[in-house]
Amino acid sequence: MREVKVVLYGVGAVGSLIGKFLLGKQGVSIDGAIDIAEDKVGRDLCELLNSGRRLGVKISADADSVLSEAEADIVVHTTSSFLRDTFPQIASVVKHGVDVISTCEELSHPYFSQHELAQKLDRLCKEHGATVLGTGINPGFLMDTLVLTLTAVCQRIDRIEAVRVMDAATRRSPFQKKIGAGLSVEAFRQKIEAGLISGHVGLEQSIALIADGLRWDLDEIAASSVKPVIAERTVESASVKVRAGEVAGLRQKATGVFESKEVIVLDFQAYLGAQEEYDAITIEGVPNVNQKIQPCVHGDKGTVAMIVNSIPKVINAPAGLFTMKDLPVPSGTPRDMRRYVEKRRRLRGR
Repeated sequence: MREVKVVLYGVGAVGSLIGKFLLGKQGVSIDGAIDIAEDKVGRDLCELLNSGRRLGVKISADADSVLSEAEADIVVHTTSSFLRDTFPQIASVVKHGVDVISTCEELSHPYFSQHELAQKLDRLCKEHGATVLGTGINPGFLMDTLVLTLTAVCQRIDRIEAVRVMDAATRRSPFQKKIGAGLSVEAFRQKIEAGLISGHVGLEQSIALIADGLRWDLDEIAASSVKPVIAERTVESASVKVRAGEVAGLRQKATGVFESKEVIVLDFQAYLGAQEEYDAITIEGVPNVNQKIQPCVHGDKGTVAMIVNSIPKVINAPAGLFTMKDLPVPSGTPRDMRRYVEKRRRLRGR
């Protein structure tokens, strides 16, 4: 059995973490890497990953050339949160007949925000025999797929609420910057208005995924404006110091409404100094379900695992654009991945 051939499309913070993890996974090889950053193009991938080994894989800005040479089974795509930005990239991969698994948040339920692009991508997938999935830890699992899984024990469901609270002090510096840690309240608001801080992308997609899974026809899905979380005392991480009165992070909620009632509520909080980290899901119905994970699942580590563990499920899925509700229940994969993809390879004649 040959190894599963992977190409990395985007080797930024998340793409690099995924690359490092794949290097330690048996039955998988990284056969190409794509990025447009000038300081990365032409470099050896393993040098960038600081892995202590060399694959002979050079990072290239020419996606078509990489895909033509690599004979990849799947592309791991990690470039942007928004489907309008990622569509040309993903479409170029699909036209090579290669599967894609992406961290693009809007792709977790693309029919909600970009219906026409989603339909176009689905048609393209079926035309070229490729499969596309958007996933991650959130959206992708904690506030949607896990929620749907827990509803399996309910005879009746009246209301769902999911809350994620993270202490951003333990996360990457770029994430702390992304949530506005260390800014004044006025500077935070200015960055929100300028689109430099976007809040948590994917809450609306998570609600749409839950509603679709339950066949709920909601009247409205909406995310509230992003709210700053103000530090009550001085808190700091390795890269930022937040004084009392400054912004420690952000909070954002999204709701799914049916007959004037909020039947799905998602509450995302990420800020330095959170006293308690947790992921909590409450389902009101028959029976009630109250699930709490403490501390919350680590975002970066969870995202890497979700992407890598979903590779065999994407490869073994039929051609088309899918969401997490369409595939088998996610699970961890053993160290060697090869035996999980043989069926699809035989169907493709590889």
